[in-house]
Amino acid sequence: MIRSLLNALSLLALAVLLAACNAPAPTVTTANGNNAAPTRNGPGMPVPTSSVPGELTFKTPDGWTKEQPTAPVRAAQYKLPGEGGDANLVVYFFGQGQGGSVQDNFDRWIGQMQQSKDKAKTENLTVNGMPATLLDVSGTFTGDMMSGSQAPQPNYRMRAGVIETPKGNYFVKLVGPEKTVARWDDSFIAFVKSAEFKK
Repeated sequence: MIRSLLNALSLLALAVLLAACNAPAPTVTTANGNNAAPTRNGPGMPVPTSSVPGELTFKTPDGWTKEQPTAPVRAAQYKLPGEGGDANLVVYFFGQGQGGSVQDNFDRWIGQMQQSKDKAKTENLTVNGMPATLLDVSGTFTGDMMSGSQAPQPNYRMRAGVIETPKGNYFVKLVGPEKTVARWDDSFIAFVKSAEFKK
């Protein structure tokens, strides 16, 4: 009994010590004069860390509305307006070596979209010296834990990508009605291509 209590207290002290040592969450800044997107620490959500200094910056397209990130793993989030309904774009950073491989994420994201007539398309590119892989898939979006979506959404489209930075992978995910995502497709590509890692 006493041994169990001592073990529990030791683990608690170690957890408090580790929590105090966490580095600040990464930020995504935009080059069009917007402030860095702040992060919010939710209960039970660890702050992403990396031993590599620096941050990933993007140029935010005109017409996108920056929103307050709703979790520490959301480096930035935006609302993209459209006649068919708004779309949402989130930039995720889970920490150095975290978040899974490009293929693991693509498999999961494709699984969130019950595909209609079109198959998922991928594209590899280099963005300012960093490998990036993009995904384009349409169908009925069945939701995911990170977006909070619950009900299936027909006629949706997802544009997503993974940018491999020296600090770790950043995950960009745009989901919304097909017409809205199509309206912002060129802006999405420009956003990804504007990514720059600054030390």
